[in-house]
Amino acid sequence: YLFWRNHGKPEDYRYRAMRKRWGPRFPLISLGTVFGTQGVLMFLVSLPVQLGQTATTPSIGVLAWLGVALWLVGLFFEVVGDAQLARFKKDPANAGVVMDKGLWRYTRHPNYFGDACVWWGIALVAAETTVGRWGLIGALVMTILLRRVSGVTLLEKSLVKRRKGYVEYVARTSPFVPRPPKKA
Repeated sequence: YLFWRNHGKPEDYRYRAMRKRWGPRFPLISLGTVFGTQGVLMFLVSLPVQLGQTATTPSIGVLAWLGVALWLVGLFFEVVGDAQLARFKKDPANAGVVMDKGLWRYTRHPNYFGDACVWWGIALVAAETTVGRWGLIGALVMTILLRRVSGVTLLEKSLVKRRKGYVEYVARTSPFVPRPPKKA
């Protein structure tokens, strides 16, 4: 999705700002501050997959089935949420307007919620093994990133400025976990 959304567009504004601030030192500084940090986070987030593969006697019990179900719920929210938003954005009449239909009526970020569910689902499958339970750390890290670091928090700062009616949308719509909208 990110490739499709960003293909042919300029470099991310955050990297442009870093390039400007750090000048010729950008490659070296970004290696540690951007890519090193991302490497550590990717290692932590992928713990459920890494640890789940170490089981010498894999089993499919209740946790694994719950994980598969949660993974499917997450996939549904990601795919449907992204499709609904893409369809909404295609209509020129919706420029600058808040998307509050479909899954977006119940959560301001169905795709991020879905992404978290996918990772918690994988973590539950891995948790069938004793060592795999450490993989729950990965799902927790991903949820924190989505909620507090690079997902919801970062995006909403710009949406409040760019979308008419977004403040009202925030007041009535759950930020992450889908819930019925609050009455106005």
